[in-house]
Amino acid sequence: MERLLRMLGSRHDDRGDVPGWVMITVMSAGIVAVLGAVAGPQLRQMLEQALSSVGG
Repeated sequence: MERLLRMLGSRHDDRGDVPGWVMITVMSAGIVAVLGAVAGPQLRQMLEQALSSVGG
């Protein structure tokens, strides 16, 4: 019984690392923003060319 109580008392909370998830989310948003700023004009030009070729 004593061993069981020690095991239950030493269990860790498995909720996860909230600050780690926040950092991953912020970094992902930053990567998307940088890629959008760098590749945005080129992607827009490609889309306009594709639409104009389809539309005539």
